[in-house]
Amino acid sequence: MFTGIIQAVGTIEALTPRGGDVELVVATGELDLDGCGIGDSIAVGGACLTVTRLGTRSFAADVSRETLEKTALGSLEVGASVNLEKALRAGGALGGHYVTGHVDGLATIVGLRKDARSWRVEIEVPAGLHRYIASKGSVTLDGVSLTVNEVDGRRFGVNLIPHTCEVTTLGSLVVGQRVNLEVDIIARYVERLTARED
Repeated sequence: MFTGIIQAVGTIEALTPRGGDVELVVATGELDLDGCGIGDSIAVGGACLTVTRLGTRSFAADVSRETLEKTALGSLEVGASVNLEKALRAGGALGGHYVTGHVDGLATIVGLRKDARSWRVEIEVPAGLHRYIASKGSVTLDGVSLTVNEVDGRRFGVNLIPHTCEVTTLGSLVVGQRVNLEVDIIARYVERLTARED
């Protein structure tokens, strides 16, 4: 479980094909790896990955074919910047919202405009996911917890404050870019609980 509060921006150090999967090595930048071990979870661009090797300032993780196809991790190149967050520890502060690190789909940036010191971002989601997005609800883009401003069909808007632009990769978004989207887990459970039994 994660919170969507990014702890550091890392860099892709290596991408090694392994029989259809990929071993990813991430240089962790300012992320403190103290207390991390093999088997622990770290969200990379919002996708929960399992640490398989650990260095002093880096870690390795295997990325399955499913994850490569369903997330933006499949289009990463060496040198790319990625948002990083270690898994939430029991008793830790929940500054964002409940984030699983299970990416629901790839959303597309369709609009960017300045709004005072912030950026207004318009995002289009794949068909079927828009029903989980509500005005003033929560979403996760590339691992960053954000509040939805407005919803219009398959499109919704968020506001990026200067701090978010400075400490995450979202400050370098461009129109047409695809980003990892995780909808609010509570919305999924509400749908399941209210679904008619056939």
